Amino acid sequence: MIWIGLAIMIVSETATLLHVEPFWSWNTPIAWTGFIIFADSIVYRARGDSWIRCAPGEFVLLALTSIPLWLVFEWFNLYIRNWHYTGLPENFWLRHFGYAWAFATIWPAIFEGAELIGVVRARWVGRAGWDRHDSLVPPVHPGRPALPALVGSAMLASPLLVSPDTARYLAAPVWLGFIFLLDPINARLGGDSLIAEWRARRFDRTINLVLSGVLCGMLWEFWNYWAHAKWHYTVPIMENLKIFEMPLPGYFGFSPFALECFTMYEFLRRVVVRTASRTASLRSIGV
Repeated sequence: MIWIGLAIMIVSETATLLHVEPFWSWNTPIAWTGFIIFADSIVYRARGDSWIRCAPGEFVLLALTSIPLWLVFEWFNLYIRNWHYTGLPENFWLRHFGYAWAFATIWPAIFEGAELIGVVRARWVGRAGWDRHDSLVPPVHPGRPALPALVGSAMLASPLLVSPDTARYLAAPVWLGFIFLLDPINARLGGDSLIAEWRARRFDRTINLVLSGVLCGMLWEFWNYWAHAKWHYTVPIMENLKIFEMPLPGYFGFSPFALECFTMYEFLRRVVVRTASRTASLRSIGV
């Protein structure tokens, strides 16, 4: 499976550079599908435990929830207007199938990337993380979530409360706000929490997610640059200084976005857990 994932990525990007369809128009979802298979296979070989092999049901849930979770940011983009798409299929159903496929790879890519980083760090710098079979983080009182949640709410509301021209400069609060809003709530609900782990001096998950954000961000922009169906940025800061399509300051947003992916999905599954009472079956994220 490692070689299958690697082959998918190489073939899709090569065909994209040669303008060969369907890869030229579908490079983003195809290449990311290859990456997810590739990363999952390496993690399974290293740990004997991975999302696709050992938690297929939750992997499907992760991919499906990735679609509406990303649509939250598409909604914010109606106000900050920082990106738009070109080269999409004209057929309505085909175009929306492409949206769904591409959006369904976002959260799996971040989490598979985090576990891949964890495997690499464990190999080269010693034990660098833990898996779902290890002991849990020592219990830490989460404190009162009201203040950080208020800060997060204010950050997320800021693009909605200013003029359209000003809102274009407020992407950063969007890429940070859900961390402040949801992570303390996750701790209060008894879920995995970055803040609780920091207080317990456990930083492996954070490091793995941050580095996964960097890795995935570079791959997103690399695979997007030569594709026919792609996104373009209209970020009003250093817009002419770009790496691929992304203005240089934008790369600083990928790591916070990875942490947001964690807090948002953990919040959703805490709600499911509290309803379905199946905490023990859930897989650890980004460790």
